[in-house]
Amino acid sequence: MNKPVLPMSSLSVRLPTADRSIETYRLAASRTFPAKLDGTLNRVAFSAAHVVADPLAEGDPWLTAAIDWDRTIAFRERVWDLGLGVAEAMDTAQRGMGLDWATSLELIQRSVKAAKARGNALVFSGAGTDHLAAEDAKSIEDVIRAYEEQIAAVEKAGGRIILMASRALAKLGRSTDEYAKVYDRVLSQVREPVIIHWLGDMFDPALAGYWGTKDLDNAMDTAVAIINANAANVDGVKVSLLDKQREIDMRRRLDPRVKMYTGDDFNYAELIAGDDKGFSHALLGIFDAIAPAASYALSRLAAGDEAGFHDVLGPTVPLSRHIFRAPTRFYKTGIVFMAYLNGHQDHFTMVGGQESTRSTLHLAELFRLADKAGLLSNPELATRRMKTVLATRGIEA
Repeated sequence: MNKPVLPMSSLSVRLPTADRSIETYRLAASRTFPAKLDGTLNRVAFSAAHVVADPLAEGDPWLTAAIDWDRTIAFRERVWDLGLGVAEAMDTAQRGMGLDWATSLELIQRSVKAAKARGNALVFSGAGTDHLAAEDAKSIEDVIRAYEEQIAAVEKAGGRIILMASRALAKLGRSTDEYAKVYDRVLSQVREPVIIHWLGDMFDPALAGYWGTKDLDNAMDTAVAIINANAANVDGVKVSLLDKQREIDMRRRLDPRVKMYTGDDFNYAELIAGDDKGFSHALLGIFDAIAPAASYALSRLAAGDEAGFHDVLGPTVPLSRHIFRAPTRFYKTGIVFMAYLNGHQDHFTMVGGQESTRSTLHLAELFRLADKAGLLSNPELATRRMKTVLATRGIEA
C-alpha cells in the first residue's frame, strides 16, 4: 500500500544537508491543535519547562543567568491552558547547566505563585543538592542536609517536590545502605508525597553509577526497594534512562500506590498508551516543544480514540529522538529553538550561551522533522526565523 502523501504549502527554505550542499525544502501543510485542553485527560502529564533568557541583560551569560520572567511565566500559563502540569526548575530549565539554585528558587517561587493564582494549577518543583558542589560534599550527612535545605525552601513557597538526583550523592554513595539512608531520612520529612527523579548519565554524566552501582539491574533493585519502602511518601517515580523495557519492568515492580512517570523521550507514545498490564504517566522535556499536540493526543486517548492518539503523537517521536540524540544533555537547545520558531520568545538566546551546543545541520533537521509532524504553529513565522538563524551561520535565503 502506498503511503499517503502530505499536502504541501507554498513556503520553502534553503536548508543545508549532510553532504554540504543546500536543498530547497518545501514545507508540508500545517496541522492545527487546540490552544486549550479539548476534553479531559486520563493520564497525569507534566511538561518540564524551559526558561526564557533575557538577551538584553548586562552581564556575562556564561556566569550569570539573566531570565525574562514575564515570558518564562507566560510559557507556563500556556502549558496549564493545555491541561498539562509544569515540572519546574528541572534539567529542561537548564538546572545544573546555567541555572543555579538561587535562580531556580526564584523561578519556583514565581511559578508556584502563578499556579495558585489560577486555582492551584499543577506544578511540582525540583529539589536537589546542587547548591552543594560535589567536591565540597564530604559525607552522606552533608548530602542529607543539602536535600533538607532545598525541600524546606520549596515547601515554604507552597510547592510540591520532585526529588532530583544528586551529583554529590553520586560521588559519595557507594552502597545500597548509603542511598537508603539518604532517601529514607529525606522522604520521612516531606509534607506531601514527592516524585522521585532517576536521571540517567546520558542526561548528566556526573550521575554515572547512581544508586551505588553502574549495573542498571542492580541499580533498579535498589531504587525499587527504596521507593516501595517509602511508598506512602512517594507520588511517583520519573525514569529518564531512554530504555523502554527497563521502564516497563520497573513499573510492574512498583508499589500500586506509586505512579510511573515516563521520562523516555525516545519511546513515550507507546509507554503512555501502555498495555494490558499498565501504562506510564508522563513527565517529559519534549512536552515543552510539542505541548499542543501532546495535550490533544492525550485527550484523544482519554476519549477512547487510541488511533487518534497515535496519529497525533506518533509523528512527534522522530523529532524528539533527534532533539535528544547524543550528547543528550544538549537537548535543551532544541527545546528552546522550537520555542523560538513557534513565537514563544523573540530570540534564540539561552542561559549560559547554550544556543551554541547544536550544529547548523542539527537545527535544519529539527526544522524538517517539526514541519513533518505538524508542529510549526505559524509556518510563515517559523520559516522567517529559520532563515534568520541560517543567515547568521552563513546560509543566505
